[in-house]
Amino acid sequence: MILKKGTADPAWFDLLATLPRESIVRVEGSARSSPKAAKGIEFHPTAIRVVTRAETPLPLGVVDRVHVELDTRLNHRVLDLRKPAVREVFELRSALLHGWREAFIRHGFIEVETPKLLRQGAEGGATLFPVDYFGQRAYLAQSPQLYKQMLMGAGFERVFEIGPAFRAEPSDTVRHITEFTSLDAEIASIEDAEEIRRILEGLLSEAIESARNALAAITNPWAETLRPPALPLPRVPFAEAEAEFGRAGAGRDLTTEEEKRLAESIHDRTRSAWFFLTDFPTAIKQGTFYARRRDDDPGRTGYFDLYFGHLEVASGGPREHRLEPLLANLATAGLDPAGFTGYLEAFRYGMPPHGGWGLGVDRLLQALTGLPNIRETRLFPRDRWRLDP
Repeated sequence: MILKKGTADPAWFDLLATLPRESIVRVEGSARSSPKAAKGIEFHPTAIRVVTRAETPLPLGVVDRVHVELDTRLNHRVLDLRKPAVREVFELRSALLHGWREAFIRHGFIEVETPKLLRQGAEGGATLFPVDYFGQRAYLAQSPQLYKQMLMGAGFERVFEIGPAFRAEPSDTVRHITEFTSLDAEIASIEDAEEIRRILEGLLSEAIESARNALAAITNPWAETLRPPALPLPRVPFAEAEAEFGRAGAGRDLTTEEEKRLAESIHDRTRSAWFFLTDFPTAIKQGTFYARRRDDDPGRTGYFDLYFGHLEVASGGPREHRLEPLLANLATAGLDPAGFTGYLEAFRYGMPPHGGWGLGVDRLLQALTGLPNIRETRLFPRDRWRLDP
């Protein structure tokens, strides 16, 4: 605000000249039309009151265009979030989540909430955070997977959940965090992996289009770059990707470098940054005991990953709905069925075929914005080193 001579008490100039940046003031006055003003309106103050005075020096500049390390930004996150460019990322996040919810509900899904304190994890205990639960061992949920499947047995035809998830991986990369937001969906009476992929890519496209329109309405600059993908997305069988790298039947997942090379190859051929990597080998999905093995080729599953560039943003496929194969998968994964009693009961009394996916909201936002570090997509990120602020 510029106070011109003759329109304000001169004492105010001394006050404002000595007031530290980021202090909070309350200004009273009236707005008047003025053809000389940039927006046609001039504000004439009649009173100024200092609400809170900021301490000095500031640990982080808010209006300065000076490079600041990410750790410093995250250590003083409240100041960092005052920057318009940082806030705009979270306007995008909000619009995107709203778009997903609208799309889900439009297609007959209902939103559910599943427990985040569990006796057992969806994929064993290796990447679970233990919690003392009144003298018992419990874990923070790494996924709502088991409960989504149980709801299929309860007659819930289409469900989705957007909620917190926790993964105790000791990773220290720009695309891994320990607390993230998982967007999950499950659909009953579906066995075809291709049908699941069609539903996922359709909802994704609708959610992005909705977010783009919402951001345009508030003149958020991300609206200019946000575009829904052209459908259908490319499908690349895992065996084809292995052949491209000359490692057919290696029995392991792609490395980060191979993911980058595959993304570049697909973009060169199709001009699409989005693609599905399909038909994962069973050997890679042994720990994913609920993944259905193909009846015509038990060495492969119907599982797929959804990529944007080299970033994997979602994973899913048909689930095993038959009790005996499910018990066999648990044994192969080295998991004790006694730890999954409530889950397995749902399969004893009639379980329809079903399938779905889990999508990392933070990873998706990183992909859409091109931000170099996934921590920038969360208000207050958590990783193996950070518990504050």
